[in-house]
Amino acid sequence: MLLIRAIIRPEKVGEVLSELLSAGFPAVTKMDVYGRGKQKGITVGEVHYDEIPKEMLMLVCQDEDKDDVVKVILRTAKTGTGTFGDGRIFISPVESAYTVSNGKEGL
Repeated sequence: MLLIRAIIRPEKVGEVLSELLSAGFPAVTKMDVYGRGKQKGITVGEVHYDEIPKEMLMLVCQDEDKDDVVKVILRTAKTGTGTFGDGRIFISPVESAYTVSNGKEGL
């Protein structure tokens, strides 16, 4: 199993969630996050912003579904111009998962 964390622009979340659902990946956790990427924030006039609001989507999938999930996120989270700040995707192994209500292991 893999944990996929995607940090994306807030205005793209609805579209990404909808496309993940359509692709068969309904289970997602969403969090408001703040940070900066390689561009070290943005400067507007004389004001520098280094804590840019983003959304983090997290989902666990089977190893063989990784490419499908990543393709959906890349396709739908990218802005038309593909500018700085469109986001990042991080993938980590998951040793195990349990359902709290019934104690069953697995997805």
